[in-house]
Amino acid sequence: MRAPIGPFDNAVPAPDCLADLTPPVAEAVRRWTGDVPAEQILHVDTDPAIADTGAFVAHYGQELLGQSANCVVVAAKRGGEVTLAACLVPSAGRIDVNGAVRRHLGARKVSLAPMETAVELTGMEYGGITPIGLPADWPLLVDAAVADMPYVLVGSGRRRGKLIALGKLFAELPGAELIEGLAL
Repeated sequence: MRAPIGPFDNAVPAPDCLADLTPPVAEAVRRWTGDVPAEQILHVDTDPAIADTGAFVAHYGQELLGQSANCVVVAAKRGGEVTLAACLVPSAGRIDVNGAVRRHLGARKVSLAPMETAVELTGMEYGGITPIGLPADWPLLVDAAVADMPYVLVGSGRRRGKLIALGKLFAELPGAELIEGLAL
């Protein structure tokens, strides 16, 4: 099947390719109960060497910059306590860590979580972290612009492959909170 965005001729419904996903992502797809059917979450095979946004859009098409989102794990600190959260922002923007994220999480300081921590606690590969399958107790801050996109390309949990889903699906994920202006 052809993907609704991008030059991908072989898009596969995620429930039909669970072996291509990391265990937490596969489990989230398997248990999906949102209004958007799991069969509408599509997996496309991509080159893991160019998983990072800049290289990815240079290879697969600049138009994907406006049709994709990045999932970033942050560590919010307040009074010696650390809270991990994920933020989903349009790839064309950058996360407002010191403004919107810090205020929303009520933290004194917010920074990107260490790579080792993000990989270990999500069960996903760095450079492929996706909001689908994150730890259930984490807040997921979703820039409202992502939920408004017709289709969104995000990581698949691995550097190889991406997921494409309706933007409104991301507002249905466990722990999701829509935030205006999460990205600058």
